[in-house]
Amino acid sequence: MPFDLKKHLPKPGQRFVLPLAHGSSDAYALATAALALKANGQMLTVIVANASDGQRLLDEIPWFADGKLSCHLLPDWETLPYDAFSPHQDLVSERLATLHEIRNGQCDVLVVPATTALVRLAPPSFLAAYTFFFRQGERLDEARLKAQLTLAGYTHVSQVMSPGEYSVRGGLIDLFPMGSVLPYRLDLFGDDIESIRTFDADTQRSLYPVKEVRLLPGREFPMDDAARTAFRGRWRERFEGDPTRSPIYRDIGNGIASAGIEYYLPLFFEETANLFNYLPDESPVALVGDIDAAIQRFWLDTESRYRFLKSDRERPILEPQELFLGAEQFFTCIKPHGRWNIAHDPAAPASELSAPIPDIAVNRRLDDPLTNLRAYLQRSDTRVMICADSAGRRETLQQYFGEYKLDLTPVEGFEGFRHSDARLALGVAPLQAGFELLDAESGHLVFITETELYAGSGRRAGKKKQEATSQVESMVRDLSELKIGDPVVHINHGIGRYMGLTSMDLGEGETEFLHLEYAKDTKLYVPVSQLHVISRYSGTSPEDAPLH
Repeated sequence: MPFDLKKHLPKPGQRFVLPLAHGSSDAYALATAALALKANGQMLTVIVANASDGQRLLDEIPWFADGKLSCHLLPDWETLPYDAFSPHQDLVSERLATLHEIRNGQCDVLVVPATTALVRLAPPSFLAAYTFFFRQGERLDEARLKAQLTLAGYTHVSQVMSPGEYSVRGGLIDLFPMGSVLPYRLDLFGDDIESIRTFDADTQRSLYPVKEVRLLPGREFPMDDAARTAFRGRWRERFEGDPTRSPIYRDIGNGIASAGIEYYLPLFFEETANLFNYLPDESPVALVGDIDAAIQRFWLDTESRYRFLKSDRERPILEPQELFLGAEQFFTCIKPHGRWNIAHDPAAPASELSAPIPDIAVNRRLDDPLTNLRAYLQRSDTRVMICADSAGRRETLQQYFGEYKLDLTPVEGFEGFRHSDARLALGVAPLQAGFELLDAESGHLVFITETELYAGSGRRAGKKKQEATSQVESMVRDLSELKIGDPVVHINHGIGRYMGLTSMDLGEGETEFLHLEYAKDTKLYVPVSQLHVISRYSGTSPEDAPLH
């Protein structure tokens, strides 16, 4: 009998263990819960044992929700405890923006790694006190603005390039607020803000107008005179010896935030906060994976680093308990919240909610490489969606399946598939792993990703830059996608023509190679194990491809 997710939504103070999740079915369950909670004005916090699962869910949940959810990730600093360097400014910017969205009720789903949830934070009052807004048409006191920017921890530069910087040039003020994708240019007419426009940090050219700018703090701690005085006072209380021997103490006195200053956060505040101080009261929480084991590993590493570094007199460090929540504190903080526990076990059989995909991998050694998939489709009376990694891969799969007389109905998104009557559909989806869904609301649906189609081959994970995205569009996932004579592109040697497979023994046993031909009858043999260096030719006419 299909499982009804909406009848088991998290309730305050109660814990419910969800049926075992296969593939990306956890993302579907979380999206379903978040949509139901949003209708009641509630937010869902998803705490994951692995940071990679966090990025995965950040991509997958909005797809299942058809873009109806505002999902945010609270990223890690990506530094080791007590590191002597600070997190990247972009990470700090994203963290501050996410915390601001939570406090202002503009976040439907918060995704956070368990180790990030342990880190003590600045109190919410700090974020509220150091956040400012500028609106078009308002009167602006330039001297007061500079004081506000300094108070918020922004750096004055000649040219704005990264978050946390500002520049004043006559009647123009350039700002790159924390949490913003683009910097802003304020054009003043006298003391009034005549216009606000975004601009490109690389070219410095204006882009498009906006009505207002939100200015978050430049750091996760204050750097005004009062905060620096309090920092030095607490330093003297906690650490023995002459404080002036420490460069960190001297830098703070001079208004400089030393590298790694984040691990002295408690010295800036009378009392620190934690993630749960930012969450709405009794808002539901989902725990994905073995959270307890992740916390234990983190504390084992942190205490080991503390014992190794604590004897440095020039850089004394705080005890781990001052910087991070312990396992007991973490679970005490989470207790008032309704909880879902979600576990994965790829080797486990089907659960009430989902089932794993059997072996349907493409087998290029057969006359019909899709034999396994075809047999599965004949056994099952469910509706199936083939999930391509990208629009380019979708076109490749459409052509590939068509060559073997398997017709796919194009669909757009999860809702497009669910509301269609297609037995076998094809669409673009960011799912990392396929599964059979056994949900009361959506029915029995099957999602097959390229992970299952090309089992054993590499796969992209998480968000990629523009260059990597273009590679995914044209990548070759299996040799059965190539026909003799097809033009291909080698990552180092350029455009050649695929002429089939050749077996050679180079002293380590017989190995299969791709035979590529280039201009002037030049030949190149590429081991099948290096298929990832080959991509499809995406030029005009394949017959006229210019061989290198």
